[in-house]
Amino acid sequence: MVTAVVTAGAVRATGERLRLRRAGAVAEQQAMLLRGGGYWWLLLSGLVEPVFYLFALGWGVGAMVGPVPLADGRTVSYLMFVAPALLATSTMNGAITEAGVNFFIKIVSMRLYNAVLNTPVTPVDIAFGELAWSLVRGTIYGIVFLVMMVGMGLTAPLAALAALPAMLLVGFAFGALGLVVATVMRTFADYDYVAVAQTALFLFSGTFVSIETYPTFARLLVELTPLYRGVDLLRGITLGQPGWTLLLDVAYLVALTAAGLALASRRLTRRFRV
Repeated sequence: MVTAVVTAGAVRATGERLRLRRAGAVAEQQAMLLRGGGYWWLLLSGLVEPVFYLFALGWGVGAMVGPVPLADGRTVSYLMFVAPALLATSTMNGAITEAGVNFFIKIVSMRLYNAVLNTPVTPVDIAFGELAWSLVRGTIYGIVFLVMMVGMGLTAPLAALAALPAMLLVGFAFGALGLVVATVMRTFADYDYVAVAQTALFLFSGTFVSIETYPTFARLLVELTPLYRGVDLLRGITLGQPGWTLLLDVAYLVALTAAGLALASRRLTRRFRV
């Protein structure tokens, strides 16, 4: 469903037809980078950061905070409350770094796609291929974190399986957003603004405290942010809190994915004048 929606959006925005085989070729050339040892270290650095936050805040701050009440009347440990939010954050960071920063390097420094576009590959194929590869990186982060959550008893195995497609959707949404960032950035210095935005989302998306504690005006703003929708979706699934808001989260993230891919495809088409 998500693939159909985002594909239709990109086609309407650019007039180009997506060919999955060509998009797959774009993703495949990214996989070839895994043969180099440096890329594995890059992946590892993104894996350990949320783990440090989980232990430092979940155990350290959690000992002072105590149990956290949920909307259904249950209480959970602070570690259980924070873990799904860090899962969403980890997926966001992996997807944006891959689709944003690394894609920008390929466009500006490596000028990789100037040559690629001399082949039948179109900007839509490139955007979708890069989105698929960013999802791979975000998924690696997410799966490792989910396995750790199950091992620590922070969620049930079946809930973790149910959270997997939701995590993929979060990766799709932020991967598409990262593609837009890559087409908007002018120099590497612009990434400072992206980092500030990521930090703000990380701190103010209901990650560490319940959104009910925010003032009304701040709560409304937070509910409009993409990371909050991802946090709410994953927290609801991993803690066993089904509700209509989860459907709103899914609709928001699907719409963001479609809009991001369409905008990135259009901007790439203009950039390369094809």
